[in-house]
Amino acid sequence: MSLLHHDVRQEAFAEASRFRGEFYECLTARRDELFELTDAVLCVDGPVTSPVELTLIPEHRRGHGALYGALNRGRIDVGRLRTVLAGLPLPRFEGVRLVLAVDVSPWLRSDAPCSDQRLFCHVYGRAKSASQFIPGWPYSFVAVLEPGATSWRSILDVVRLGPEDDATALTAAQLRAVVRRLITAGQWAPGDPDITIVMDAGYDVIRLAWVLRDLPVEVVGRIRGDRVMRCPAPSREEFHRAHPRGGHPPKHGPEFRFNKPETWPEAAITTATDTTNYGKAEAQAWDRVHPRLTHRSAWLEHDGELPIVEGTLVRLQVEHLSKDREAPPVWLWSSRTGATPADVDRCWQGFLRRFDPEHTFRFTKQTLGWTTPKIRTPEAADRWTWLLVVAHTQLRLARPLAADLRRPWEKPAKPERLTPARVRRGFRNIRAHLLCPTRVPQPRGAGPGRPPGSKNRRTAPRYDVGKTVKRPETLKAIGKPGRSW
Repeated sequence: MSLLHHDVRQEAFAEASRFRGEFYECLTARRDELFELTDAVLCVDGPVTSPVELTLIPEHRRGHGALYGALNRGRIDVGRLRTVLAGLPLPRFEGVRLVLAVDVSPWLRSDAPCSDQRLFCHVYGRAKSASQFIPGWPYSFVAVLEPGATSWRSILDVVRLGPEDDATALTAAQLRAVVRRLITAGQWAPGDPDITIVMDAGYDVIRLAWVLRDLPVEVVGRIRGDRVMRCPAPSREEFHRAHPRGGHPPKHGPEFRFNKPETWPEAAITTATDTTNYGKAEAQAWDRVHPRLTHRSAWLEHDGELPIVEGTLVRLQVEHLSKDREAPPVWLWSSRTGATPADVDRCWQGFLRRFDPEHTFRFTKQTLGWTTPKIRTPEAADRWTWLLVVAHTQLRLARPLAADLRRPWEKPAKPERLTPARVRRGFRNIRAHLLCPTRVPQPRGAGPGRPPGSKNRRTAPRYDVGKTVKRPETLKAIGKPGRSW
């Protein structure tokens, strides 16, 4: 072992142990059980099939009663834990730029009528038009993307959407808090490139760009292909030359209909890139393209005149998705104006990485057992979710320490190319050299439980599914006069 490799391993051991100690300090009730439960998730052989099965492995030294008590009545200082996650080493694109992705993943609970605060979650089916709405708990994740071909992400925050929450307002507050924690932790300083935030078409990217305009961020999102936007308004000199008799200059330029090429002006920027999987990728960009906002949706409560939110519109056309499947164009909108050709390529290339968190969702659900427990209360679901976020973070910190414990049918992988599942196979050996601050459990007998033959007289209440707060649909309903359409 070279001296450099030895120093890297020593630093990785120190960083992982430091994080484990800080995580232990974030546990304010039932801390020993919550800490050992997280270790059990990482050390069990194979996927997590049931939380109670975790009490049978050697790393979990407490009984199943302690497990249920910790999930139901334990406490985690989530604010402090979020600060710890923001201070960890984070991957960067081009060595300097942070790229965040925000996405929602549901914890489906269709057979849990006694679970409160469930919403109808949109779930895609395998066949065409097979999408469904299934009751569950939707969680919004914010993760740092990593360059290169990898399945690793750095999860920074997770928030559950409740029946009274507005999705756009909650996402804006979540992103604002994450960016502020990154700035406080020294992850961004004046002079650094803006933090890029990528999202899919389900988000109101225009509204988010306006709400987060005071932060050093660039918001990039996908726009539906049937949208209608506006080109920039002509300058006052151009308007008076075209209308010598005078008049009031318009606020918006001509219409830009995505599905009608005859309405498109000449593209300000055109780039072409050869890709490995999609053939030739051509991007066209128009500057200062914006929507004509009206008093509806998230802008109902906006005071004063509605703003003009300008950005860069990008039309991406790739040669093919597969050998026999043509690719439809993808429309993207970025909050940056005055973009260069390099900015346009970085915009659409960063958006393609937005789908990377899907690998993390699949790993947490299928391997770590995120949605496996039949938890009743949403508070217990939040604790279990944060434990798995910590578990995934420990795997990321243990990447330089893991050996390739591959199956006979698997191909060898380099140390820097190990997946989270392969790192988890050897975490039991790594854990023996890390900090373990939990105390030795005190032996106690089993609880008496319910007397034999007695009935349960405390039946659990049942809850409805869906939103509980409806927003007003008109200006008259909210009582704000003096605003016109």
